[in-house]
Amino acid sequence: MSMNDTPAAERVHIGFFGRRNAGKSSLVNAVTGQQLSVVSEVKGTTTDPVQKAMELLPMGPVVIIDTPGFDDEGQLGELRVQQTKRTLNRVDCAVLVVDGTVGKTAIDQQIVALLVEKKIPYVVAYNKADLGATPEDDGLAVSALTGDGVWELKERIARLIPTGERTGKLVGDLVQPGEFLVLVVPIDKSAPKGRLILPQQQVIRDALEAGAMPLVVRETEYPTALERLGQRPALVVTDSQVFGVVSKATPPELLLTSFSILMARYKGFLEDAVRGAAALNDLHDGDRILIAEGCTHHRQCEDIGTVKLPRWLREYSGADLQFETCSGREFPEDLSPYRVVVHCGGCMLNGRELDYRRKCAADAGVPFTNYGTAIAQVHGILKRSLAPFPALASLLP
Repeated sequence: MSMNDTPAAERVHIGFFGRRNAGKSSLVNAVTGQQLSVVSEVKGTTTDPVQKAMELLPMGPVVIIDTPGFDDEGQLGELRVQQTKRTLNRVDCAVLVVDGTVGKTAIDQQIVALLVEKKIPYVVAYNKADLGATPEDDGLAVSALTGDGVWELKERIARLIPTGERTGKLVGDLVQPGEFLVLVVPIDKSAPKGRLILPQQQVIRDALEAGAMPLVVRETEYPTALERLGQRPALVVTDSQVFGVVSKATPPELLLTSFSILMARYKGFLEDAVRGAAALNDLHDGDRILIAEGCTHHRQCEDIGTVKLPRWLREYSGADLQFETCSGREFPEDLSPYRVVVHCGGCMLNGRELDYRRKCAADAGVPFTNYGTAIAQVHGILKRSLAPFPALASLLP
């Protein structure tokens, strides 16, 4: 992803749901003006959720998701329906596509009930208006074939979404125009070739928008950078995996935190992450810990999720812990077997999906924390890493 692209997690996610052969895929193609989905007269043509990030007027940057039919049958069909239900956990709004020549069925009513339960705003599109379909009071008539009603549908989708830009900041509210901040970015085997990871990109962009001056260095050049800077930086932000090294090299009067902690604050779950980190003080032999990541990547020999975090947690607790991992869209609905969930910063997940994961943990009574907070805890520097956010100090012993 280039630094000019809007990250998928920052885009509005719009899901299209309905029965097989209601015309979901055809309507997705009509709304996007692209052949995003394969269409056919054969029931069940869409076998997996199909998604695409794009610019959609009048909304702007969005992710469009086309889903398998909610009435799919057979063993594979049930799996597809499960995938469709999981998609509900990450959409910001929805389009229920009804075959207008048939009208709303029990399956459609089931989808409506789920949308209401999950508090997902939606619009009902009665497709096949070219065949004489008429809408009920809760929707509008559209034709994926002729394009009739499609622009109005897009306008209605846009009205489902609150207007205005995200007001939260990563670092923009922590620095003043003209101030320096130092960003410590390791370049090792786990670093993506030719680019920075998304949280690093976003912090740089946010700092520039605030009129601050970010200085980006590796941990090996960090001490020299502080010496040569000639003035006190307003903030030091480090990658979590070198938190311990950077903390030792940072004078106590400087504010220090991590990209992961900043991302947790931006995503709205830093307080939960701080509370959840307390569970790391009470781990015992046999406790199961879930390490969850929102993205998928090639695992390196010193991968943070599967190697470094488990090692640090075992050393910190002195216990024989059991670790399980999940990544990407995979996430267990039942978290009750776990003692704690340690999640990544969530830069690749939108707010609704992260909220869903947090709620799963809360429903199961399982503490939920994140990489940066957990790593700061095991290195004994959590209090220091939260110094830029005084309101959270009361959560620490």
